[in-house]
Amino acid sequence: MKIEKEPARGEAVTSDNSPTLCRGDDNASSASETKPGSGDASLLPDPLRGSPGFPIGATHNASSASETKPGSGDASLLPDSLRGSPGFQIGARHNASSASETKPGSGDASLLSDPLRGSPGFPIGATHNASSVSETKPGSGDASLLSDSLRSGPALSAEARLPINRCNLPAVVLGGLTYQQYPSPLLIDGVAELHADLFRRLAAAAPGTAAEVFRDYLTVRFQLEWLEEMGYTGHASNRAKANYIRMIRGWSFDSDSREGAVLKGWVESRFGLMPRYHGEPLRDPSGEGYRRYQEMRSQGLYGTNALESQFDLVYSFCQRELALRHQGAQHVTLYRGINRVGEHEVLAKGKGGRQTILLNNLSSFTCSRDRACEFGDYIMAVDIPLTKIFFHCGLLPGVLQGEDEFLVIGGVVDVSLSTI
Repeated sequence: MKIEKEPARGEAVTSDNSPTLCRGDDNASSASETKPGSGDASLLPDPLRGSPGFPIGATHNASSASETKPGSGDASLLPDSLRGSPGFQIGARHNASSASETKPGSGDASLLSDPLRGSPGFPIGATHNASSVSETKPGSGDASLLSDSLRSGPALSAEARLPINRCNLPAVVLGGLTYQQYPSPLLIDGVAELHADLFRRLAAAAPGTAAEVFRDYLTVRFQLEWLEEMGYTGHASNRAKANYIRMIRGWSFDSDSREGAVLKGWVESRFGLMPRYHGEPLRDPSGEGYRRYQEMRSQGLYGTNALESQFDLVYSFCQRELALRHQGAQHVTLYRGINRVGEHEVLAKGKGGRQTILLNNLSSFTCSRDRACEFGDYIMAVDIPLTKIFFHCGLLPGVLQGEDEFLVIGGVVDVSLSTI
């Protein structure tokens, strides 16, 4: 943690464009170098002019307030945090480049930032030469210096995420392993404010009618049955029914289809998690595979009624229903059948079939282990946070059937692999 030093208050800044009237032979480059007889006290700034204990003409060569020597100035040269602080010896030389290199006698604990001040096990004066937090050695700091993702396991790499997204947590947080272990709610920007009427209707709905209320709201809000009201002219008949239901059903048939590209693009836009696979591995944003994915995504969105905004409401409705049906729960164990482990990005391997992998930004799972056996020789069991479930088979009757399918938002996860 770098702490910027305050500039020395004993240096006067003189503009090159403003002439300075001097009496005598004044060759000093600054007020702190003024010698007796070369000028008068008017050359000194107000804090120094006439201050007790500062002899006019004393040479002040200290590069910062922490290097001030006895006799070259008084305590008024020091910043407020250092002036009068217990244990700070006036005149002690502070050569530390950061607070973590502060040596005993050169300052007090007020120089340290709040996370370091008084932290257990951090010896004041220990030299911290680590080039990064992950290289911190015992004795130079404590575990609070490490980010959660580094303390718990591999972090989400920069090439797998966007620097910005449209929810309340950045991608590096919600896509990390720590989030899988300690999830918190994910809120998409603007949904609660723009669609407050939907949530009022859901709160007032009779038991068992929430799905019907939700469908009616989206049908009216996005004019799904009155496309002419939204500008439909009949020229693009294949896009007339491109709504959230058709996209989710298209995913269930082929996750690498145009519908799959639209859903993966929504995850990329809202949560900042880049797709890692769509018909082929996507590692290079400038490569042909990523260009093809972007083309399919654009084709799927063209001519639709705010399709990604429809997905926003599907996710928010799913989260509301999961919170009501599973009060107090944070995870659900889901399964996925695979044939080749090497098809996934394995970040770390542990004992007993435990592995840390990076999932695609949207993947299909099932809540039935027996059902997962139908899709591969290896069974991947994962404790998925409820906040990362975009849709599941029981949310809207008739949309997903037959496979107990869950659509899961990706990131780094700890999994358990086993055979049939």
